Amino acid sequence: MPFDGYESPTEDNQPGFFFGPTPTHSGATTPARISISAATQNVTTVTFLERAHPRPDGYQSSIGPSNLDSVLDEEKGSSSRKVGLKDRIACYQWTFFTMTMATGGVASALHGLSYQAEWVNGFGVFFCLLNIVLFLTNCVLLSMRFYLRPGSLTKSFTDQVESLFIPAFFVSIAVILINICQFGVPHCGVWLLKTLQILFWIYTGLSAVASAGLYLILWSTLIFPIHMMTPTWVFPAYPLMLTAPFACNLIAAASATGRIDVLYAPAVALSAVATQGTGCLISLMISAAFIYRLMTQKLPRDFQRPGVFISIGPYAFTAGSLAQLGDEARAILPANFLDTQNSADIIKIISILVALWFWGLSMWFFLVSMGSLWKYLHTGKGMPFQMTWWSFVFPNTALVNATEIMGNIFESRGLQLFGCAMTIALVIAWIAIFATMVVCIKQKKLLWPKSKS
Repeated sequence: MPFDGYESPTEDNQPGFFFGPTPTHSGATTPARISISAATQNVTTVTFLERAHPRPDGYQSSIGPSNLDSVLDEEKGSSSRKVGLKDRIACYQWTFFTMTMATGGVASALHGLSYQAEWVNGFGVFFCLLNIVLFLTNCVLLSMRFYLRPGSLTKSFTDQVESLFIPAFFVSIAVILINICQFGVPHCGVWLLKTLQILFWIYTGLSAVASAGLYLILWSTLIFPIHMMTPTWVFPAYPLMLTAPFACNLIAAASATGRIDVLYAPAVALSAVATQGTGCLISLMISAAFIYRLMTQKLPRDFQRPGVFISIGPYAFTAGSLAQLGDEARAILPANFLDTQNSADIIKIISILVALWFWGLSMWFFLVSMGSLWKYLHTGKGMPFQMTWWSFVFPNTALVNATEIMGNIFESRGLQLFGCAMTIALVIAWIAIFATMVVCIKQKKLLWPKSKS
């Protein structure tokens, strides 16, 4: 400890995030578990010392009969209590919605490929339908958890880790609606377009309320130290950043089917840009805090490392949405918009240029995120599986879509091929992560009560 009594906070001895183990100072050894006999002896010793040297009024010893009872209960419980199906369901958390975010993202990436074929579209439909099944499964199991463990719903909103992943539920809804625009509208009537337009307005309002509400809950109940910061802090703003992709795909589906007149396209596009901009600016401020954390505390720890990829998403979503809306400006905006001649052409140029900036920023974060995994490839050291592994997929699906859109706008075959290569890599990553998740559930490494010892 410095002479002035102050020491900069570090990651040592901080509570483990993402359900990781609590670290200790380097060189320190983890103390062995106190046996029942040792605990009894400690209580006797402390009682004798307190009689010889009375403590001040109000002092309570940390070792006492109640602590001994807990040790006894733990000794008995760990050996006799069996973990059943209900206990495993009670471990289900909001983090499982990152799986549906990634699954729907893969379907969207397959739909956006420049090189289309029947089998590619078939894979996209498969992931779209699978995502709906997984989403409903998540909803059922999470509801069962809240039923089996009364009070766990409210506690999840004030949990240091789980609360940050509640927005994944809203993002999953948006991804499903986007997939319906992509794969459902071409095969259905006008009724689906009208329904999706209503759902767009509902989702836009819901995303704004959910984002502000979740941040308010976090700011009023929890403290997040800057030296423990990860890009997951931006998650409550993620629902805002799916409004523009939703609007893009809704307008594109209406235009492709010749039903653009069914939509209030200008209102949909402008409201989407407003909410998208809000989410992107919030993310930009949080990214500044993340870079400060990297400069002062180095890269996150092993079980936090997948979360670095989350920093890609906000700018990739914004880049793809702005470019796609700008490219369709003539079809969306009325003539002489804002009493300006050639306003659609002006907006198109500005939108694509701004989208290029954000696409470049998302590519930079992609390089940083990939570089953060170098030590695992170089040393062969394993990374503990967490549901945050789905961050390897979902943010990158936004980058793939943005890259494909840029390739189509600029007619760049190189960007289109790069997008195809990334899509193949994402499908492989999805399969690998899903298989690892299933194995961890089978081996009781996931959905298993954590020991309190």
